[in-house]
This record gives sequence, structure tokens and C-alpha cells, in this order.
Amino acid sequence: MSRIVGIDLGTSTSEIACIVNGTPKLIPNTQGKLITPSVVHIREDGSVLVGEEAAEYLFTRPDCTFMEVKRLTGSSEALHAHNKDYAPEDIQAMLLRYLVACAESFLNEKIERAVITVPAYFTDAQRRATAKAGELAGLQVERILNEPTAAALDYGLSNLKECTNVLVYDLGGGTLDVTVLEMFEGVIDVKASCGNNQLGGKDFDEIVMRNLAEAGTDERALMRLKKAAEECKIRLSDHDEHQVSLPFLLTDNDGKPVSIEKTVTRTEFEQWVEEKVASTKEPMMSALSDAKFTPQDLNVILLVGGSTRIPCVKKLVAESLSATPHSLVDPDLTVARGAAIQAGLLEGSLNNADLVLTDVCPYTLGTSVLHNGFLERRLVFDPLIPRNTTIPTEKSKIYIPSSDYQTSVRIDVYQGDSTNPDNNERLGDVLLTGIPPAKVGEESIEISFSYDMNGILQVKGSIVSTGKQVSAEISTTGVKAKPVFDLTKWEKADGARQFRPLVRKAEKQIEAGNDKTGEIAILVRQLKEALLLKNKSQVENLREELLEALDAFESLGFFK
Repeated sequence: MSRIVGIDLGTSTSEIACIVNGTPKLIPNTQGKLITPSVVHIREDGSVLVGEEAAEYLFTRPDCTFMEVKRLTGSSEALHAHNKDYAPEDIQAMLLRYLVACAESFLNEKIERAVITVPAYFTDAQRRATAKAGELAGLQVERILNEPTAAALDYGLSNLKECTNVLVYDLGGGTLDVTVLEMFEGVIDVKASCGNNQLGGKDFDEIVMRNLAEAGTDERALMRLKKAAEECKIRLSDHDEHQVSLPFLLTDNDGKPVSIEKTVTRTEFEQWVEEKVASTKEPMMSALSDAKFTPQDLNVILLVGGSTRIPCVKKLVAESLSATPHSLVDPDLTVARGAAIQAGLLEGSLNNADLVLTDVCPYTLGTSVLHNGFLERRLVFDPLIPRNTTIPTEKSKIYIPSSDYQTSVRIDVYQGDSTNPDNNERLGDVLLTGIPPAKVGEESIEISFSYDMNGILQVKGSIVSTGKQVSAEISTTGVKAKPVFDLTKWEKADGARQFRPLVRKAEKQIEAGNDKTGEIAILVRQLKEALLLKNKSQVENLREELLEALDAFESLGFFK
């Protein structure tokens, strides 16, 4: 079997590495550089250019040149070139084939196996699409590895004997990940991950673009403007100001040429991106909370991703965690190095490395069930695998069909943290048929969720009385993930103060064990969610339902 390479398939740039003589080594591309722009150009004859050669066509042929495709991973969006449609994973596969060809040339051997990294907060759909891109590139994908975990592996290989609590803050070209982990004597134990799949350096570029000019729909002008915005952003990481010069960028309504000559200061830039940068604080706090850590528990803060070179990003991390972030790994290359280390662990090629790695499922996974409350029957989300559960894992629950003589059950699969299934991401479904017809309660089914080290979900349903079962890897829709609800912040929501006495009363009954059916707990959670979502009509309806439920329980003598 071929050796396994590690690949950082990034939004802006990509890298490939492997273990050579027992240590991770970055592999140069055809230009002799370790970093390859994640750009693909498709010629009319179907041949492909990748990296810097492809990037040259962004200005002359933007119609058939693609960049930042990672943002589309897992979606059904089609990309067009020369009257032909390409899925995002088709373009990603072209980039992977180029990187593998570079490795084959450098190592003088055939490469057929790879570890590919993804953001920790990638959804099930995005992970599957990444694995598919690898397969289209002719690779056997041995592991889908979370990027912050890869960075921790890179750091951990040089610090095997440390007992350290680490927070990895990974802000790249297109995504944000925050992962909290514990390291002790070669064990890297991931505790929690949180993030934003739609936030990165690309968004900062777009903000700068909007503040420089409105280029309209002229693709060539847009590409020139984007390039200038990116250069401005990078330059201001090391300088107090930068001169943007774009002669003859476009023409106005009268056909006259329009040029841009503008000096941008670092202060201006920081004001422009302030809101985006500030939004990264919440995932940090959420990851710490889920890991049951405080900022004071952290020993090391690792900055990963090119966007962490921006001074105001470093400042935000330092102020949020009351500690100085550490530049102990190369922010651009550490993920590829970590992927190579994981590859080395799988193939046994690391010298004297006694590393053990655990990771977590970043999302809550579950199904929808019909809940019989005092007021009505409603669908609620029932978690099987809570978020930040250590993987691999398998969880099962027993359910009963909801109707007499029901012979089939559709197992709907969701990803999210809301009790209302509609507020979560629907991943797909599995149909279980052949249930013996019987009265409600006489037959039951077992539902099992299995989540592997690649972060891919397997769902199984079986009839308890007959043993008949159905299973499937869930096919996903590619819908963007819904936000994770931090219910601890409900009291800060607009108008929440007037609901505090009602919620306190309900929670006292729940704590006392008087909520026999779970109806009150569900209503409390939904009320908090509605307050956070600022859904006033839903808030009022839930308030009335909660009052009626409390009255109903009291009249039945359930409350002491």
C-alpha cells in the first residue's frame, strides 16, 4: 500500500505533507513553494491549471477560474465553465489531484491514500463532500481530520511530556474554529469545539472592497478590487497605512474611466472589520463552557490560520481570554503538518511517537419524536448524541410507534440544539418498514446513531420483536447549519426580564422532579429559544402554554 499524505484543503491556500525519516515534511509544488493558492482554472479543452498559474486567469478569465470553493462544500450549487457544470467537489478534486501529483514527483512514488483536514465545525454534509472530492481525485481517504486537532497534533509532537490545557483559535480564509483540548503524556484529548463556517479572511476582504468602491457586476473589476483589498489587509498587519492604487478600474454611467487612489490606515481597517472580529468571542466562550474550562484554566493559546496575523484579531483573543496568545506553530503550515502526523500514526512511520488522539462530535445529533403533552401532540427534537461527545461513539434509544397498527416508521435525522426540529438542520431520513401491526405500546423499535472518527454518521433502525433492521449513511441536503443556541444567555434577550418569575417557577418544579412527562422542560427551553430568536408571537404563545401546563400539573396534584 502507498504511504499516506496529509492535506490541508484550505479556502485560500492548500498544502500537502508527509512523514519523511520520522518527521513531518511539507512538500513543494511545481513552483517550489510550500503554499498553493486554492485556485483552479479550466481551459476550453477541459485541461486544468491549479495554484499560481490558475490565479493569473482570475483577471482575464474569471468566468472559468474558481477560488474559495471550500465555502461551497456540501452545497448543491453548480459552477459553470465552457457550457459545463461542475459540483464544488469536482473543483476540489482538481486541486487535490494537483497536490498529489506534486507529492508523487517529490517522493518519486505513487500516492493513493490521504488524510484530509476540515474545519471542526464542518457539518456532516460538508465532511461527506470533502471525502467525495478525495475519492474523485483517486484517493482512499483514510481520515477526515479536524483542522484545530491537526494543529494540536503538530504542537503535541514537540511537547509530548507536557500536561497542558490548550485552546486552538483557527481563523483561516473562510472559516473559524475554536477547539479546547487537554494534553498529558502524549494524549491529546479534545474537549469541545465551536465555530462559524461562514467567517474568515474572505469576509474581511469583502468589507474592504465595499469601502473602496462599488464595482457592480464587472467580473474583471471585481477581481482587481478583491486582489487590492487582500493586499491592503495583509499590508496593514505590519504597517500603519497602505496606499491602494487601481487606475482605470471601471467606467461610470457616462463611460468615463474611474480610478481608485486611496490611503487606508490600520485604524480605518479595524473599524471596518470590528463587528466580524468581535463575533469570534462567543465561539471561544462557548467552547470553554462546553469543555467546563475557564480562561484561567488555559496554559497555551495557539493561533492558527493566516487571518490570525491581523493585530486586532490577536488583541481580541488576548482580551477575551486575559492571556497572551502563543505563536508556537506556523499558522499557515501547522494544519498540513498535523495531517501528516495523523497519517504517520495510521501507517506507523513516526519515530518514537507515542501519541494518542481523541476528538469530539461538534454538533448534537438526534431524531424527531411525537410528544404527547397536556395541551397538544407536537414534534420535538430528541438528541441521541450530544454535541462534544468523544468519538467514535454509538448511542441507541427505544421508541414506540405513535399510532395503532402502524407498520412503518420514518426516522428523521437532525443536527442542532433546538427542541423544535424546524430550527435544526435536517440531514435526511431512513424508512423502517415491516413492523407487525399492533396496538400502541405493544411493538417498539430501536434507533442507533453511530458517529465515526471521520465525523460521518450512520443511522440504524431495528424492530425489537423481529430483529429486522435498516441502516444507511445519511445523505445530506447541504443546507447551512443552524446556529447553536446558548440558552444561558436567554436572560439578556430583549424583554426577557418579565418572564424570569415564570421560568423560575417552572424550573423549581423540574428540579424537584415534578415534571413527570417532560412537558414543562420542553416549554421552558422553547420559550428561551424564542426569546433569543426575538420571535414575539411565539414568545407569547409559549408563555400561555407554559402557564396552562403549570396549572394542569398543579390541578392533578403533581406538585408538592
